[in-house]
Parts: sequence; structure tokens; C-alpha cells
Amino acid sequence: MKKYYYIYVLQSLRDKKLYIGYTKDLKSRFENHNKGMVGSTKDRRPLELIYSEVCLNKNDALHREKYLKTYKGKLFLRNRLKSYFTG
Repeated sequence: MKKYYYIYVLQSLRDKKLYIGYTKDLKSRFENHNKGMVGSTKDRRPLELIYSEVCLNKNDALHREKYLKTYKGKLFLRNRLKSYFTG
């Protein structure tokens, strides 16, 4: 069975900032973020999963994560999640 990789975007319910990452196990990674087991988000909990994508391999996931962290990638996310951000 093929193991996919996931790119995900979390939003802090505390400061409203976004976190972008990738993982093989989205459920477990999300739980680890909210349990405070990830240094970069432990002080920004609680977190909400607001977006995810599936990639076929690690290399694609890594490149997509890097893109989403660029200015153009952030514009893509803002447009893609427009209804989420505007309520």
C-alpha cells in the first residue's frame, strides 16, 4: 500500500498565525502539535487544521511546503481559504 505525504496548514486560535508543515501521518502530527510536543507551535495552542493537500512522495511534499511558505504561496493560500478568513 502506498504511503502518502500531507502538507498541512494550522492556524493558532491564540494569535491567528499560520503554521505550514508536511508529514506522513496527519492525524498523529496534528495531535502532537496540540499536545505541545512541537516546539514551534507549543506556545501557540490551541491549533486548528484549516487546510491540507496530499502528495505522492516526500520530495513533492517538501517542494510544495517550501512553495506555500513563499510570498506567492501565501497568496495562493489566502485566495484558496478566502471564505474561511472572511467568515
